[in-house]
Amino acid sequence: MTTTGRAGALREAYRLRWRRRDYLWRAFRARHVLRPRADRTAAIPAGAVRAFSTVRNEIGRLPWFLRHHRALGVGHFLFVVNDSRDGSAEYLAEQPDCSVWTTAAGYKDARFGMDWAGWLLARHGAGHWCLVLDADELLIYPQWQDRPLPALTAALEARGRRAFGTLSVDLYPRGRLSEGIVPPGTDPLRHLCWFDPGPYRQTPQPHLRVPLFQGGVRDRVFFADDPRRAPTMNKVPLVKWHWRHAYRNSTHSLLPPQMNDVFSLPGHGVLSGALLHTKFLPSVVASAAEEKRRRQHFARAEAHDAYYDALAADPVLWDGAVSQRFAGWEQLADCGLIGTGDGSRSRNG
Repeated sequence: MTTTGRAGALREAYRLRWRRRDYLWRAFRARHVLRPRADRTAAIPAGAVRAFSTVRNEIGRLPWFLRHHRALGVGHFLFVVNDSRDGSAEYLAEQPDCSVWTTAAGYKDARFGMDWAGWLLARHGAGHWCLVLDADELLIYPQWQDRPLPALTAALEARGRRAFGTLSVDLYPRGRLSEGIVPPGTDPLRHLCWFDPGPYRQTPQPHLRVPLFQGGVRDRVFFADDPRRAPTMNKVPLVKWHWRHAYRNSTHSLLPPQMNDVFSLPGHGVLSGALLHTKFLPSVVASAAEEKRRRQHFARAEAHDAYYDALAADPVLWDGAVSQRFAGWEQLADCGLIGTGDGSRSRNG
């Protein structure tokens, strides 16, 4: 590396250190807007994997979200319920393995909920394996049905790893988005049966030590004319937490940057997983107009008006030339969307 290059790298490292300190300070201040509704953290079992999530009006998804991740081995759930009016807070407060805080503060102003999660992670997650998810995400990984999370984290620690990477996989129905009924507590994968196996693009981010991955159905349908604005698909949701850690942009990347060395080449021998994204349930059509009005989910919300309009138009995402019916983690490994950790390469590599 040249002298100029080294100087630039040092400046970037210095900038990221100050950014991380700012994020930690914001999380510390955010504790003032969180109101405990059911705090059971004193009863968390020793060594338990803890799951953290910020939710709003997700009563339809929460029963299966809990069922799925309980089966994976999550020992306790810590929720922030933000300005919810559908009974989510009441439902979660009744669950004996859940602790619940509520807030009516602005989601966008809290770094899209990461300030709230950051405080709970620092307070209740330090020194433990922590899983940070949205309510419309279901974690899977190689042998997930037979390998619970404590076994996965033990394998990661044996390899000297303190974080686990995933790729988001958008699932969708065959017909229009609004068609069908998915009652609360129903497995959403019975309705959302299809996904795009690729292609996925990588854009290097050397300062963060992880590429930016884009692709999938949202890229194909909603951002074909401007693929640079397509959603980021890689996340680092499972981390052996330290109070000095901070998520930079949702769970897409962490600070310090070395925590992002988790799956820079998914499907190329590095053990990694997938977040099955259940966004496209029938309710997404009705909620599109509300989210466009609220402007809480993007830094430049007006730039995504066309995206919300396209969702509200009730599109068909299925394409016979692209769509594959979801069949399990082995299929995703074959597509190169998750890594098995055995050194094999796949066709998306």
